[in-house]
This record gives sequence, structure tokens and C-alpha cells, in this order.
Amino acid sequence: MKIAITGKGGVGKTTIAGALARLYNDDGYKVLAVDADPDANLGSAIAGVSKVQREIVPISQMKKLIEERTGAKSGTVGSFFKINPKVDDLPERLGIELLGIKLLVLGGIEKGGSGCICPESTLLRSLIRNLLVERNEVVIMDMEAGIEHLGRATAESVDTLLIVVEPGLRSIETAKSIKKLAYDIGIGKMFLVINKAKGGESDHIKKKIEQEIPNLPIIGWISESQNVHLADMEGESPYDLDEEFVKEIGLLKKELEKRS
Repeated sequence: MKIAITGKGGVGKTTIAGALARLYNDDGYKVLAVDADPDANLGSAIAGVSKVQREIVPISQMKKLIEERTGAKSGTVGSFFKINPKVDDLPERLGIELLGIKLLVLGGIEKGGSGCICPESTLLRSLIRNLLVERNEVVIMDMEAGIEHLGRATAESVDTLLIVVEPGLRSIETAKSIKKLAYDIGIGKMFLVINKAKGGESDHIKKKIEQEIPNLPIIGWISESQNVHLADMEGESPYDLDEEFVKEIGLLKKELEKRS
């Protein structure tokens, strides 16, 4: 399974990504969790802040590594560099072990505009291609509010794109944009997950979202939870504090496997 998870900032995609990683790990799968969001919090979502023992430097900020692998300094545009740098050793070399899950933090690209052809962007795209095409783990990728890290060369290797929305038009509008971008680059399977939802409004919310984003099935419903908020405040993983949340993530996982 190669699962990419995206959505508007603040909708809870990182929380869902962390819980899915824990569930697959508990089921005995080898799991590689990829933090591709510049606001990197996937490690704390998986294991809690205290389990992340040291500050993790994102790969996009490793200037020496970027120059070593591409032949050009990070931040340069227009210079000659390798377009297919060696990356197959990086998950083992740079991955952090958290509760049996390997975490890889990619980071963002400091650039104006999304089409940067630069050494750091080239290295990250090559690494993502390796993760999605060459490796046989369960790969769960926490994306930024979009799919900028993905391209046509890797889109076909994504088994499922989960777009997380919360009840609210801004979240829905972001989901519409993501859907169009994903369709344009050839991602075949896309599904919606509704997060921070209130049970009494379920029918109304689902109907509204289905009207706003047609032809995109809703396969997950994650209830608003005080325990999830508490876990965030305490720096703990919601997976360890909220049994009902874990059950709902489990239902999402079953639906994912059925449809994939």
C-alpha cells in the first residue's frame, strides 16, 4: 500500500496519517512514514513529542547531502546537476525509528512558485519516486496542503490519495483544488475522509460535501474528539489516548484495503 494524505492545513491529516501508520505497524506490516509537509509533525502524531528524542533535520535542508548527490549547491537555479541522483540508501541512512515505524522527514523547498527545477527539488522527487516505486513497505505520506511533491512519474504508483476535509467551505474548496491537480497528473484512486465531525450533523454534512465535490467517495468519518485535542495539548499521540478514535481509523483502514 502506498497512501498519500493531503488536505487544507489544520484539518487533521497528520493525525490521521500517524494513526494509520500505527495501525499497519500493529498488524505486522513494515511501515515507512514520510513527512512531506514543511510543518513537520508526523513524528509526534505517531509517538508523541517525548518519543522524538532529537530534532530532525529535513532532507531538503541537508545542503551537504544535496550537493554530494546532485553535484550542485542547494538553492541554485540554472546550474548543471544530476537529474537522477542516487537515493536508494537514504531511507535506511536517514530514517528515524519510532515504535517500530521508520520516519523520513523530507521538508519543503524554499522557493517562489511551485515549479522549481533546483537540486533540492530534484533530490526530493527522486527520493519520492524510489519510495513509491521501488520499495515494498507500506508507505504513508503526509503531504502539505496540496500534492506539490508528486509528479506524473510517481502519481501512478500512489495506490490511494486520501483528501481530508472538515465541515467548512474553506476546507472543501481546498479539496476541490487538490482533486483537480491529482486528476491532472494521473492519480487514479482518490477518496475523502471527513474529520472533526459531529455525529448529529452527519447526514447533512455528508450530503453537503457530496454536492460540493461530486464523484469523490467518502470512505472515512472521524468524529470530533476532546481526547484528540487533549493529546495535542499534552504532546501525546491520539492513538494512545482515544480508543474510539482508533476504532474509527480502523474502519477507514478496512475501507482502504477493500477499495485498493
